[in-house]
Parts: sequence; structure tokens; C-alpha cells
Amino acid sequence: MKHLEASVATEPQDQPPSYEAVQQDLEGIRVNDDGRISIDASSRLCRTLSRLIPTSPIQSTPPSGPPPSYEDLITAPPRFNLNIVIQIVGSRGDVQPFIALGTELQRTGHRVRIATHNVFEKFVAEAGLEFFPIGGDPADLMSYMVKNPGLIPSMKSLQKGDIQKNRLMMAEILHGCWQSCLMPDPVTSTPFVADAIIANPPSFAHVHCAQALGIPLHLMFTMPWTATRAFPHPLGNIYNIPPDQDWINRVSYSVVDWLSWQGLGGVINDWRKHELALEPISVSDGPFLLKNLEIPYTYCWSPGLVPKPQDWPANIDVCGFFFRDTPDFKPDSELSAFLQSGPPPIYIGFGSIVIDNPGKMTDILLDAIQETGVRAIISRGWSDLSGPSRPHVLYLDDCPHEWLFQYVRAVIHHGGAGTTACGLRNGKPTAVVPFFGDQSFWGDMISAARAGPDPIPYKELNISNLVDAIRYCLTPAATAAAQHIATKMRQDQGVAAAVASFHRHLPSMAKCDVLPQFQASWTYKKGKKRYHLSKVAAEILAENNALDPAKLKLYQSRPIHIENKRWDPVTGVSSAGLGMAFEMLKAGGDIIYKPFEVYKAGGGDCSSSIHSPENGPQMSSPVSSHSGGSPSALRKARSMPYLKDTNGTVPRDKGKARTMAVASAQASGRFLGKFVSGTMVDVPLAAAEGFRVLPGLFGGNVRDPGKVTDWKSGMLAGAKSFTIGMAESLVDPFYQPYKGARDGGAVGFAGGLFRGTFGVLAKMGHASTSLLAYPGQGIKRSFKATFFESTQKLIAASLHEDGQDLARQWRVRGIEDSLVVEKFMRRDYDEDLEYDSDYV
Repeated sequence: MKHLEASVATEPQDQPPSYEAVQQDLEGIRVNDDGRISIDASSRLCRTLSRLIPTSPIQSTPPSGPPPSYEDLITAPPRFNLNIVIQIVGSRGDVQPFIALGTELQRTGHRVRIATHNVFEKFVAEAGLEFFPIGGDPADLMSYMVKNPGLIPSMKSLQKGDIQKNRLMMAEILHGCWQSCLMPDPVTSTPFVADAIIANPPSFAHVHCAQALGIPLHLMFTMPWTATRAFPHPLGNIYNIPPDQDWINRVSYSVVDWLSWQGLGGVINDWRKHELALEPISVSDGPFLLKNLEIPYTYCWSPGLVPKPQDWPANIDVCGFFFRDTPDFKPDSELSAFLQSGPPPIYIGFGSIVIDNPGKMTDILLDAIQETGVRAIISRGWSDLSGPSRPHVLYLDDCPHEWLFQYVRAVIHHGGAGTTACGLRNGKPTAVVPFFGDQSFWGDMISAARAGPDPIPYKELNISNLVDAIRYCLTPAATAAAQHIATKMRQDQGVAAAVASFHRHLPSMAKCDVLPQFQASWTYKKGKKRYHLSKVAAEILAENNALDPAKLKLYQSRPIHIENKRWDPVTGVSSAGLGMAFEMLKAGGDIIYKPFEVYKAGGGDCSSSIHSPENGPQMSSPVSSHSGGSPSALRKARSMPYLKDTNGTVPRDKGKARTMAVASAQASGRFLGKFVSGTMVDVPLAAAEGFRVLPGLFGGNVRDPGKVTDWKSGMLAGAKSFTIGMAESLVDPFYQPYKGARDGGAVGFAGGLFRGTFGVLAKMGHASTSLLAYPGQGIKRSFKATFFESTQKLIAASLHEDGQDLARQWRVRGIEDSLVVEKFMRRDYDEDLEYDSDYV
């Protein structure tokens, strides 16, 4: 692929913009005007990330054979019908493929909720799917991305406050995504609790919501987001490449992930802490979180255009583009007459892109159309492209591409995946004018397949290069190449294969012991036996006094455990120490600043801080500890304002002086808490983990102390690590040289001597620090669990409401409660009932 080769062969010619207040050279990382990230392969950041790749792999075992065929992916229907929420952030082109996916999932029996921006409510409802608004304005997102196509903002955006607005919008979206997992339908009030999440990566809330609920997550995207040696990240432009260049392609993905986390990690951690009651994620783990957890991906493009790379593991599928059913569209008289009045026109449109100067863009389009002598349809889109009336040009409002592209000769667009797929499926030569994101990638793929010219970045678009692009699209060679791709795409079963991929990657879910057609949502212990119960069975049994609802425990079908990884004691302690210092400085500043903020606000009303740039607009729904997770408590929680945000605001009925004192005291408490937590837990734990993994750097064994979930497991891990570490530090100086000599002679003896001597330091260091680190971590997590109870109670309350609604439906079908109760009581006396401790 000539364009990908060019992108990694030479240093980019475009110089980065001159920013006066933003450092643009981050250890060899620069953002160009076209939004691509120039990556110096010889930079210190790249070298560091390359060393981390082997210890944070993207895969378990590379597949030995070719990627699975569609016949391999299409499997039997799922074991259970699930409540699935699909979270999408982006434009209409991002939402549309998931409409097709949601429709197919619904056909297989699942209940599907599309959670996206408010402006798409009608679009989703017309497809017959449930809709939940997550906030955020896609027009603002598109406008921001056009102004800042890379990951580092321009000076102009900083001066206009775009960064603050974007952080506020992302905080709103994170909150909305969490609500979409367990809040009732906003129109019908029908209860809903997600059993699984499907999301596109830019929604960002997905893995955190899945962790809080303990449910499966499946990511689907139109753009490569998983590291591979086959090609660099679509946003990456690499230079100074070493001879063995394939590894740098993988590093480019880590660079993009790292930069993304720098921009949003703070917003995400604030949201995790104050709405989900989850621990923050470290800067060293955030960029690699999805890779380390081995979250399954399905990429929705045709393998006939971009085959699945051989180094992608089995949890990643390439299934084909997602196409919805062709809409029943009837053209108006103007469009119908234009199509019939001459030869097929070309199509030009930029969809949801918001262009700064649409008038200038229209002038370029009209002049190129005039020079080439073609007939053209110009889609107005979100930029409202329009100009003087001309007989050979039609300005068009919204029209389904699936219908329109059957009647055009070629298509010119921004390179969105959906528009690209639709044009190629209809065998139309395509010219791409990319603005940001994956659009350049798709332009490169089309050009490499000879189905269109080289992509033209929109800032470089002019009459001359647009004329050349149009003329190339009209050549027989371009038409033949596009039709060849269309033939391959007709063999795809994109949506069906994606649904099968989702089913294939679902974890094993426990069935209800009473109603086995439903999956378990609860565990219930009675005597020595533990039952798995569905939502509907639990409510029927509770209403008939067959069980005590207070003893129901949440069942997690896919628990997610996130541990901060350390690479060695030096970087581990440094990272933890810097994090502690930063948090203490922040809290120390708030001791003075927060009272001043209260004073400026005019008294006890601190509600304005809810919309602070740091925290964003948050409206969580905590359930009080005495509510028991009841449905009434859930309804009350929904009406409760988020009175206490990350800065500790208080109700407005307090006096000014008292409110200022409270704000200062809360900041002082956070300062002291960060100091105690850092010195007693975070820094010792970083040291213990750093010493623990140190032997692995020179070929030694790395022992797992076990998962620390509470103070008991923390004490056990500390004692175990101390005992084994001290014992091995006494034995290894003698055993390692002996083992080395036995296996490798003199050379092995030298290596064993080094491992034994160096291992003493690592294992004694781990043993001594673990006595404080792991018990401290356990105590901290036990303490944190009390805060997580409010989230668990909210989940439980939502499950109760959903179960009650299902029970009502159960009774409408004429099925009596006594059948459920009788079956439960019979199983109560079944001595062979399997014991299962997988509960929260």
C-alpha cells in the first residue's frame, strides 16, 4: 500500500503549527495541520513504549492460521436473551452502523437500547429501537475535531476555551452513558438494567460501566484501534524508522493511546471516583487498559478491502461493513427530475462535518464541476453547503445514501466509514477529502485499491487537485477497481457476522436455577446451598415470602479487576510519589481557593462548582445506606441533586462563613487523606510490586501474591509474600547457579550467579515492603467498599424494578407464581445442588 509505505518512510514535509503557549514537541511527538501525529521512532517516548509492549501484550497467543471465515463466525443463537445497551459517541455516520446492528440483535431476541446524543432520538426511534440520551452535541464535537484534528489543541482553540467546553461535554457524556446502563426508558418508564455493553471506543465510559456492573463489554469500530505490525495507527505518521520497522507500527498505537489518556484521564478518574465509586486508574495503566483486559473487538469493514492482520488474536474479528435495510425512500419531484434530465451525476458531500468557511468550499466545488463538465449533486450536510443555482448542479438535503448512490457515477466525500462503505458497495469510484480521524485511513485504502485518487486533506483542497480527482474517478480503471471491491463486499455478511462475533465472545453466564431460560442476576444463600436466580424469579419468590430479599447478592457474569501495573521499583515509586504529590498540591491549593470560591459565589450556594471544568456536570443517583436498594429508593435517588461534587459542596441554606469553613475543612481532609494513603499504601505498594516483578526482567519467576479485595486477603497476601520472599532470598544465591550450571554449563552458571545475587535484592525488597503494602491495600479496599455500596444499592434497586416489570409480564401470559415457588422449594431439598461462590 503505497500511502502507508510513504507514511512511514520519510520525515513528514508539513511542519507543525507554531503554538505560542503549547509545547508541541513531546519527546518526538508532533501534531501536523492534517491531524496526523508525527512520531519520531528514535525518540525516548517511543523507545520507552517499545520496552513496555512485551510486558503489556495486546494478545494472548497469535492465531496460527488464517482469520476465521464467516461460516466460523455464524453460530447458534445465544443462550439467553439479554438487555444490551449500545453506547455511541460521534456523528450520524457513527450511529447508523449500530442501528443496523441493533436491529439484527433485536431480531435474535435481545432487548436493545441505543445510547447516544439527543439529536439522534428520532433516527433511532424510526428504526424501532429504544433510545437513551447521553448528552453532548455531535455538531460541537465535529466542529472541535475539524479545528483540532490531532490530539493536541491549537492555540486558537485554547484562547476560545474549546478545551474546557470539550471536557465539560465529555463529563456529561460519561454520566449519560452510566445512566443508560440502569435507568428506565425516558419515554415509557420501562425499567432497564444492562446485561452487556456494546460500544465504540470514543464513548470512553464503556469499560468503567462494565466494571461497576460486572457485565461483558464488546467494542465495535470502523477504524483500527488495536496494535499491529501490519500498518501504523491511522493517525500516526512515523519517521526515523529502524531497519526492523514492524515493531514501530505497534508502538504508534501506544503513542496515540498514551496521548488520549493524557487528555481525558483526569475527567474519567473524577467520574469513576464520584459517580461509580471506583478507584482511579494510574497514568501507566490507563492507555493500555483495554489491551490488558483483552476486551473483544469487532471491526466493521470488509476483509476484502482490509484483511485482518495476522498478529491480531482470536478475540478480534473483522466482519464486514454494517449496512441497514435499504430505506423505503421516495424522491421528491426535483431530485427525480434532475436524475432523469441527463447522464448520471457525481455526488459531493461531507455529511456531519462542520466546516469553518462553507462558502469558500462551495466556490471550489462549483469551479471544479464547471471545469470538468460533469453534472453534480451537492449534499448540504451540517455545513449547509449552498450556492448560486446552476442547471447542472442540484443542492440536496438529507437523502439515504443506500438509495442515492445507485444513481450516481462517482462519489466525493470526507471518508467516513459508513459513506465509504456505501459508495464501494455500489461500485462507485471514490475520492476522499479527509478532515480528521479515520478518514485519511479510508482514503489511503481506496487509493491503494485503485478505486480512487490519493486523498486530498481538506486544508489542501483547491480547484486544481479536485479537478484531477474527479477526472480520475471517471476513468474506466477506477470504475473497474470499485466494481471489483463491490463484488467482494457482496460476499460479506457484516451485521450477521458481527452479531455472531458478539455471541461467540460472551462469557459463560450462569442460568437461573428456577427458570433456566433466564440468566442469573442474583445469588442467594440458604443454609449451605447457593442459588443462582434471575430477576423475575427473585421478585416472584420475594413477593411470595419464599426468600428474604435482603440476602440477595448481585451476580457478576464478567467481573473486571483493574490492578496498577509496575515495571520496576524505581519507576513504580516515582510514579506513585508524583501522583501523591500532585494530589496533595491540588488539595492544598483548595484549602485556600475553595473558601474564596464560596465567597465569590455569594454564600452557601456552591452549586456552580458542579459545572466546574474539572468535574463536568454530574448528576449521580446515590441510594442511602438505609434504603435497602428498594425501588422506592431508586425513584427517590433519581430526583436527588448531586449536592456533593468532587470539591465537597454543601446545600445553600448554610451561612457564608460556615460554608467557607466547611469547604476549607473538606479540602484539608482530602490533603491529609492523600498523605496518609500515599505514605501508608500507594508508595509502599508501588515498591512492593516493583520489587515483585523485578526478577522477571532477567528471566526469573514472578510470583502472584493473589488478589487483594479486603483486609483479610491483604493480610494473607502480605504474610505469604514475606514468607516466600525471605525463603527464596536465602536459597536463590545457591540454587540459581546450580540450576544454571546444570542446564547451561559455564554460561548457565554465570547467568544463574547473576540471577541469584540480583534476586536477593529484589526478593528481600519485596518481602520487606509487602508486610505493609498488601495489608494496607486490603484495608483501603475494605474502606472503599463502603463507598461502593451506594453504587451497588442503585444497581440492586434497578434490578428489582426490572424484575417486577418482568414478573408482571409473566403473569399476563397466565403463568402462576405457585409454579415458580414450587420449583424453588423442590430445589431447596436437592442435595446435588452445585455450590458457586461467584458473587459480589
